[in-house]
This record gives sequence, C-alpha cells and structure tokens, in this order.
Amino acid sequence: MTTTVFFHAHPDDEASGTAGSMILTSRAGHRVVLVYATGGEHGTVPQDLPEGMDLAEYRRGEAAASARLTGTSRVEWLGYVDSGMTGWEQNGHETSFHSANTDGAARRLARVLDEEEADILVGYDWHGGYGHPDHVKVHHVAHRAAELAARRPRVLENTMNRDRMRRQLELARQAGLELDMDADAPADDGNPVGLPEKEIRHAVDVTEVIDGKREVLACHASQEDVQFMLRMPEEVFAAAFGVEHYAEPGRPEGMSSGLPFV
Repeated sequence: MTTTVFFHAHPDDEASGTAGSMILTSRAGHRVVLVYATGGEHGTVPQDLPEGMDLAEYRRGEAAASARLTGTSRVEWLGYVDSGMTGWEQNGHETSFHSANTDGAARRLARVLDEEEADILVGYDWHGGYGHPDHVKVHHVAHRAAELAARRPRVLENTMNRDRMRRQLELARQAGLELDMDADAPADDGNPVGLPEKEIRHAVDVTEVIDGKREVLACHASQEDVQFMLRMPEEVFAAAFGVEHYAEPGRPEGMSSGLPFV
C-alpha cells in the first residue's frame, strides 16, 4: 500500500485539481491524506452562513464532506490564513500563507509526511497553475518539506495542460461556441495557466469517476467558481476535468497515462 499526501492551498482546490486521482487511488486500496495550507478565509461568503460561524469553519464542513467522497483517510490543516489574489492587501498579513516562513511551513508539512511515512507528496507547478500567491507558496513549501522529511517522498506537481486546453478551445469554436477564453492569456501572475504538454509527466484519465469528481465539487458549492463549474453540461465538464495532469521534476520526458499513486 502506498500513502500519498495531497497538499492544497484552499478547500475546494482538491475538487477541481486532484479529486479524480484521489478517488481512484483510495478505491485501489491505497491511503490518501489531504493537507490544506489555509482555511480559504477570502472565498465566497454563502447566503446561508449560520449566525456566529465564520467562513473558514463553514468551509471545513465542506472539506469533510469532500473527504468522505474521495476516500481520504486523514485531513490536516497547516493553520495559515488565505492570502487572497495577487496584489491584495491580505498578501502581506502576518498570518497569511504567502507571508509565512517557508521553512517553518515546510516543517509543519514534514511532520505529517513523517507521521504517514508518505511515499508521494503532491503540490503544484512552479507558478501554482495560475499564479495565486498561496498556490505558488504550496510549490515551494512542498519541495522544502520533502527535503526535510525523514524519508523523502516523490514530489508530483498538479498542473493544467496548456496545449490540451488550447486544442479543446479550438474544437469548441469550430463547433460554433463563442468562448471568451485564451489558454495563452496571462493569468494572475502574468503567466499563462499551467504548463506546456512537453513539461508534464503524468496524464491521469479520471473519466470513469467523473460523476464522483462532480459530486466532490458540489461539496464546495458555496464558492462562486465552483458554481460556475457545476453549471457546465455533463459532456463539457467531462472534457474539461476528465484528465488530471502532474509534472514530476527529474523524471524523463514523455507523458505516462497510468495512475502514479499506486
């Protein structure tokens, strides 16, 4: 049995990025652990937020529901505060993840890796997929935590396949859909989203559990971006989220289609 620790910035990031891989891995009899860097304090505040409850507490409930569906055995929180998008005042708050000392945050994560004797750690690519400060920080903290762990795990980086996105958008336009999207447009940090295909090592086909992935997303339905994804027709959702991609620094070039967590 392998143990994979999925390290995400905010509640709901696992749903869109790695939920299919988590479901497949747990169903294959392997251990899945989920660590959140922050509580997602700057997400969408739902209209039904109970009086006296803050957003982070509400989102912990959503995360617990998500974990039950993905087969996650353990959920941990590093305890940092959501940093907001690039340039927000919250980036510099002393409790924000963006402001955290990298070694200090990495030691918190390394403790989980050691307790779990983790075989694999999943973070994000070098610019966090789309430049969000917390996602970029996840990249650096994940790699440092792997160095600090007693038994160094393999590090995989969840990402988006920019070339695949470009092909899908072109097919959609050829089908007559008008989409105001560009795979090569600057994202939050000024870079295009994800990575070019040549830099991606693993493409995990999760279409067999795509309904389960959609259910995981629905656990986080308080968030506006999740609501947008859930409004997608089933075939569009499957095309957009049916393959999950991972870079693996140091591995030979070429894309593998197998599940790398088993």
